[in-house]
Amino acid sequence: MDRLKLVAFDQDDLAVVSAHVQDAVLKVKDMTFLPKEGRFAAVINRFVWEKPAEGTVRKSWERRRAGFHFDRVSAVRSIGIDRSNPDAVLDLLAIAFDVAEQPAGTVTLIFAGGGAIALDVECIEASISDFGPAWATACCPQHDVDAAEAKAPATMKA
Repeated sequence: MDRLKLVAFDQDDLAVVSAHVQDAVLKVKDMTFLPKEGRFAAVINRFVWEKPAEGTVRKSWERRRAGFHFDRVSAVRSIGIDRSNPDAVLDLLAIAFDVAEQPAGTVTLIFAGGGAIALDVECIEASISDFGPAWATACCPQHDVDAAEAKAPATMKA
């Protein structure tokens, strides 16, 4: 299967990117904000939702290494993420966007356990690209929707 490459320039595009990074795992040290470039970037291990499981008795799914970034970022805030622990593993659940003054707003990376990163952006300008080979995983992420809603992070204010 070809490597995934997506760009996002509006909320509909961002929803597609969010679906493809759902359940990606990464370490705190795999994220960075480059203020001079106005860029927030991360390297993730993406669960390949677009490919069905292989096997009948023992199912197997895939993960792929991917990079994603947001441009035109003016500020970054976090809640519920211990930045003093660079090896802490985070599970990315979704990416949301709240409009401030069109086209500006806040992109929020929502993590399992209530953590979140808010990116103040001039507009949505994002990209994700797979790189390197895929590898098999025997685990398919599952979510208790009611528990996730109860633990969703509060809105982050500037």
